[in-house]
Order: sequence, then structure tokens, then C-alpha cells
Amino acid sequence: MVNKNFASKKAWKAAYFEKLENAIRNHSKFLLVNGDNVSSKQFAEIRIALRGKAIVVFGKNTMMKKCITNLLGEFPDYERVLPYLHQNVGFIFTNDDLSEIRDKVLEYKVGAPARQGALSPIDVIVPAQNTGQGPEKTSFFQALSIQTKIARGTIEIIADVHLLKPGDKVSASAAALLTMLKIKPFAYGLILVACFDDGCMFEPEVLDISLDDVRAKFMAGVNNIASVSLNIGYPTVASVPHSIANALRRVIAVAAATDITFPAAETAKAFLADPSAFVVEEAVVEAAAPVAAAAAAAVSDSESESMSGDFDMFG
Repeated sequence: MVNKNFASKKAWKAAYFEKLENAIRNHSKFLLVNGDNVSSKQFAEIRIALRGKAIVVFGKNTMMKKCITNLLGEFPDYERVLPYLHQNVGFIFTNDDLSEIRDKVLEYKVGAPARQGALSPIDVIVPAQNTGQGPEKTSFFQALSIQTKIARGTIEIIADVHLLKPGDKVSASAAALLTMLKIKPFAYGLILVACFDDGCMFEPEVLDISLDDVRAKFMAGVNNIASVSLNIGYPTVASVPHSIANALRRVIAVAAATDITFPAAETAKAFLADPSAFVVEEAVVEAAAPVAAAAAAAVSDSESESMSGDFDMFG
């Protein structure tokens, strides 16, 4: 005779494996999240919020590892996931933008009291306030080294108290104090552990990198290449525009000191011949400023090169 409990458990495992396998096959991305201290109600709210965009799959680590191991022949990149499957973790599979899914998940945090024995994830500061407690509780506050005074028959904390630091274990007295003051210092929700996108496993902080950050890093690299190339005299795609600009500036300097002329030098020569012709109303001064600066630079270069006797335009 088949044990009904065994049969139902076997069917449940088969259904779970099918669900996880389908999620892996049908999605190219996922967030790996830790669900410690997250209530079933929070999970339900998160699932509803992600409906149509992502699916949440949690389960025993051994079952997840077994399911993924069975699929490594089809999805070899998932071997990178196995070391992360410890503690209370689960998957949020999606084909949408991971940053958007991350932001939606992080919206669902719930305030929670500090329970005895729990580790504080943040600094907990009790603000100065009237506690509403009678004088008979004075010894309780003294045991916690909290300065108080009696005001209108109740105990008043006279200065902010740094009660807990990150990593501190919540003591019985600290938990009692926070409960007494109706303070819920902690906020629990799903915590991002890692991200997976098209075979790449990376830290959640990467999601905060914007296109502007990428452009800034790229342009910094281009500027470094241009600087090195100009310094060693080796032309590259990054340095050639600067070399051409520098050469043009030197040619204009030569033209300004001689009778040689060409279209790019005419404005500078005209300015040197009659600066008063470039005096304009204040609203147009900014537009003429670059011309004046170019002309001044041309004069400076011309003088320095005349003194040195070296007119190598590209030297």
C-alpha cells in the first residue's frame, strides 16, 4: 500500500522542479534575494506587484541545487549560481530590466520591533523624549545608563541615546526599552544577494551604474589615451584631433606674424589689425570671446616662436 503522505510529497517535489525548470528556461535574468525576516504577507504582496513582469521562486537549497545541477548540460552558465545557494535565498526571474524589478522589490519593507537576540542591521538611536513612564521605572533606565529626569510625574530622557550599532545583538533590556517606547527600529524586506543576466553573475551594486557613468568612464579612458599619445608623439584616433588643432593653432600664429593668409587665419589677423572693430554690445561679447582668445594665443605663440627662431609648424 502506497503511503499517501509520501505520494503527495513526491508530487509536490515534482511540481516544484517543474516550476523552477520552466522559470530557468523561459527567463534570461534573475535576482537572487535573501528572505530572512520576510513575512508570508510580504511575499504575497511582492508576487502581486511583480505579476506579469517577474516570478518569485523560493525553496530548499538542496532542491534548488539538485534542479540546477540536472540542467547544467542545457544551461552551463548556471554553475556560477550554485555557490550562492546557501541560507534563505530564492530567485526572482524576469526578462525585464533588472533595475526596475530591483526598485519594485525594495519598495516592500515592513517595520519590525527589535527582538531579543537579533542582530541590529543599523544604528538605533532613541531620541530624547518624555517616556510617559512613572518614577518607579527610574532604575530600569539607570541600568541602561540612560540619563533621565522627572518631569510632571513622568520620566523624561534628556538626550539622544545611541542604543545599538550595526552588528550588535539586541539585549533583553534594549528590546524591552524599544517596546516600551513603541519604537520599531528595523525594516525588513528582500535583500539582494546577486544578479544574473545572460550568463553573467554580478554584484547588485552594478545595477546602480547608469549610461552616464559608462560614458564618463569611457571618455576618461579616451582622454588618457590621447594624453599618452600626444606625450610620446604616437598618433592614435584619440590624439589626432588634438594634433590637428594644435597644428592649426601654430599655423595661425605663423600667419599672424607674416603676410601669409588663409581662411582660418583671417579672423585672427583682422582682430590684430583693428581690435576696435570687434567691440560689440554686451549681449554679443560672449560670442566674440573665443575669437579674441584665439587671436591672443596666436600673438603669444608668434612672439615665442619668433624669439626662438623655430617655425616648425608640427614640431
